Amino acid sequence: MEHVSTTTLIITLVIMVLVSAWFAGSETGMMTLNRYKLRHQAKSGVRSARRVEKLLKRPDRLISLVLIGNNLVNILASSLATIVGIRLYGDAGVAIATGILTFVVLVFAEVLPKTIAALYPEKVAYPSSILLGPLQYVMLPLVWLLNTIARGLMRLVGIKTEGSISGALSKEELRTIVYESRSLMSRRNQDMLLSVLDLEKISVDDIMVPRNEIVGINISDDWKSIMRQLTHSPHGRIVLFRDSLDDCVAMLRVREAWRIMSEKKEFNKETLLRAADEIYYVPEGTPLNVQLIKFQRNKKKVGMVVDEYGDIKGLVTIEDILEEIVGDFTTSMSPSLAEEVMPQTDGSVLIEGSANVRDINKAFNWHLPEEGARTINGMLLEALEEIPQVKTRVLISKYDVDILDVQDNMVKQVRITPHVPLKTSVGS
Repeated sequence: MEHVSTTTLIITLVIMVLVSAWFAGSETGMMTLNRYKLRHQAKSGVRSARRVEKLLKRPDRLISLVLIGNNLVNILASSLATIVGIRLYGDAGVAIATGILTFVVLVFAEVLPKTIAALYPEKVAYPSSILLGPLQYVMLPLVWLLNTIARGLMRLVGIKTEGSISGALSKEELRTIVYESRSLMSRRNQDMLLSVLDLEKISVDDIMVPRNEIVGINISDDWKSIMRQLTHSPHGRIVLFRDSLDDCVAMLRVREAWRIMSEKKEFNKETLLRAADEIYYVPEGTPLNVQLIKFQRNKKKVGMVVDEYGDIKGLVTIEDILEEIVGDFTTSMSPSLAEEVMPQTDGSVLIEGSANVRDINKAFNWHLPEEGARTINGMLLEALEEIPQVKTRVLISKYDVDILDVQDNMVKQVRITPHVPLKTSVGS
């Protein structure tokens, strides 16, 4: 290169550094892109997004292309810098050129372009794809050769090369995305999405109406008593049973009964049973996401939860499952959580014994044990293995539980004092 001027060599060297910076920035921009946003834009018809998505389908080829280009440019830049250094400073120019080029490459061809690309991946990756696409086809033989050699070496050391990178998200990863999207969606929508993800962790046992609270009509009673119960029932559906709840006969829709009466047809026990629907049974422990689908497939809205022996444990409705997603409905006959708890100024909380443990944990960000019993009363009975006396104090996890009221062999009210700062969302 003796016939090439020093000025030309310096200009070429600067161009090589710029090309190296472009390769480095392109690689970082491509790999830093939000893949789900890219996929959405590609499906929406954004041409640059489609180009980038096509390149990222084979990331091994893209990385090989960038590394080949970057290394070739850097080696050429090193040779040119050595020649320029010798021309300007003699033998000492080799060390001087090496030091200066190392600094320039690190700052202007590595740190600076990669930082910019990491901050603005779309602005770097999309324009870069215009050149990287054609360049990939030109360099394909060399890229294929290097990838083949690399894979062969990986096989020699026992590394599998057939596996592909999955773009699917796990539930926990999806949960993290929802959490981090707080600024892009309302708190209510965020809670609903998280509740949907939690459905498989919750079973019908956690939300069912317990057996002792199920409202039903004993068809063995006299007709006047049945009509009186039917007239004053606050529920849209009533269980019809014979003497015992374990002998369920049918599920009556109150509206259907009133329709028959309004048509002035003969209305008696036989008519009542004919107007009722067949009982739909739900095995205990069924996850809510599974039961929601079963309700839909079987076109049912109410089910009786039974244990392994066929005994009735409770009643679950599709409204109960929907409330787990969207929150309590105003038409619910059950007391709301706000009616069952009363936060105190000293940080403690007065809680009814019938309150749901999981609802308490969700409302106050607590960690009371949810395995086994579903109510505060059940949790205490499991912990103590006996019916406690009033003024008894129990330490459960990191919570002091003072029993304030016991009636009918049940804990009616307690005071729970957490050992951690209270975080409440009741009524919000």
